[in-house]
Amino acid sequence: MSEALIRVGTIYIPVKDVDISAEWYENKLGAELSYKDQDKAIINLAFQSFFLVKSGVKQSANFIDIKGQERFSVTFEVNGLEALEALHMEFIQKGITVGEIEDRGHSGRNFIFYDIDGNMFDVWSELSPVFKKMLLK
Repeated sequence: MSEALIRVGTIYIPVKDVDISAEWYENKLGAELSYKDQDKAIINLAFQSFFLVKSGVKQSANFIDIKGQERFSVTFEVNGLEALEALHMEFIQKGITVGEIEDRGHSGRNFIFYDIDGNMFDVWSELSPVFKKMLLK
């Protein structure tokens, strides 16, 4: 294979109401809205493009693993435990539904949070080494 995948360009998130969800992502997470119509909104967040796509009732990006546990499909990264703890507190103050900060047995710590439509996301206290190098340049 002569070409390699370089990065993920877009992540699609199912939402019930495009207007309400786009506003939630802007106000709660600081996302930047770049496009919106009746069926979708495009937001930029964490160096990533997200399409908020109007979907049917009870749709989410979550899935159930083999043990019956609901799982997230996206993990955001922050730069260290102090940043994770500060973000966790900020999310609580903004009224975002969050889980406890967890030790999952690997380096760093994590917590989960939910958007207004019940989509679950993870936050990890460790930046990927390649991204850390790019960020520090």
